[in-house]
Amino acid sequence: MPKNLTAWIGVAIVAGLVAGLASAASPGLASALSWLHILGDVFVAALKMLVVPVILSSLVVGVTSIGDVASVGRLGGRAATYYVCTTAIAIGIGLVLVNIVQPGVGADLSGAQMTSQAEAGKDLTVDTLLADFLVSKERGAIRNPFDALASGNVLGIILFSLLLGGAITAVGEKGKPLLGFFQSLDAVVMKMIDWVMWLAPIGVFVLLQKSLADGGLSALKALAAYSGTVFAALAVHGLVALPLIVLLVGRMSPLRWFKGIRPALAVAVSTASSAATLPVTIEACEENLEVPGPVASFVLPLGATMNMDGTALYEAIAALFVAQAYGIDLSLSQQLIVFFTAAAASIGAAGIPSAGLVTMAMVFQAVGLPLEGIGLILAVDRFLDMFRTTVNVMGDTAGAVVVHRFS
Repeated sequence: MPKNLTAWIGVAIVAGLVAGLASAASPGLASALSWLHILGDVFVAALKMLVVPVILSSLVVGVTSIGDVASVGRLGGRAATYYVCTTAIAIGIGLVLVNIVQPGVGADLSGAQMTSQAEAGKDLTVDTLLADFLVSKERGAIRNPFDALASGNVLGIILFSLLLGGAITAVGEKGKPLLGFFQSLDAVVMKMIDWVMWLAPIGVFVLLQKSLADGGLSALKALAAYSGTVFAALAVHGLVALPLIVLLVGRMSPLRWFKGIRPALAVAVSTASSAATLPVTIEACEENLEVPGPVASFVLPLGATMNMDGTALYEAIAALFVAQAYGIDLSLSQQLIVFFTAAAASIGAAGIPSAGLVTMAMVFQAVGLPLEGIGLILAVDRFLDMFRTTVNVMGDTAGAVVVHRFS
């Protein structure tokens, strides 16, 4: 995302905060600004438009990348196993903390418009989890892929994309033309995301103003609690879970690991981009952690694309926060869907600033949460993005240490 766009988003956040709090205190001002809501609707609609192509293209390309890696031997399998395990741990930490803290409770956005999927999703119970997850008419993962694409059934699209990517890899040479198509589609969709993100300053201002006008100071307090929950979860994963993995599995001193990757962490915080940090990450692992070049150059680029612990954790917390803010009670089965889709969304998130905002729409749609809630999250997204990117990079370097130990 261009630097000047980032600056404009920052201006929009400040303006949205001021206008939103003023609207909460002045019904007349809120009414005068209500005509702007159509602009927020346009931004949300643009995000919805990209959800299906993002899932299809990014997951197919991501799965084929893992398949190609696995074909070179045990190194790929170990890296993939590490990615799956640490992503699951990260999401689990996020879900536990957000259920304990419940930062969205009290935001009082329940009067805002909710999507029909959110209302429909309330009937899910634990005893119907498997049926709902696999074959439910509205939400099931196993269904006609064209129907899933047309209706925006996120679980169905994810399952089909995973199977399609695996099949393309399995057929070898015959699958390369189709793989080339999806690689081109992925590049084109990323460019479309760039274009839509130019609407972000307007969308941020309108959605943030509307959220604060509806919720007032209670929404602002909930946003502060949400930020604290995300930061705490990132700290637990980055400063407790990953060091334990480095110590117990990688057999390296966590202090040595942390000192060795400090240059990469400094770049990650400043750029909020794991892709931009990659050259420094590789150098730090090779020179400071003595990870062999072939392992570092193999594991770290793959991790920068596929291993987004911080992003997965963040999107899971965001989904439950918005549900709490809108008074939507997500059942255990729906939270498991959030778990699965957050993991898949983290694979599809590009290593660039705020890429998770687009894939977050995928998580929201999977359980029918109102995408308008993203407007409230945008107010603190850039700040939190720096820290979740840092955790992403920490996870990649820990993976390099672990894979090197078993190589």
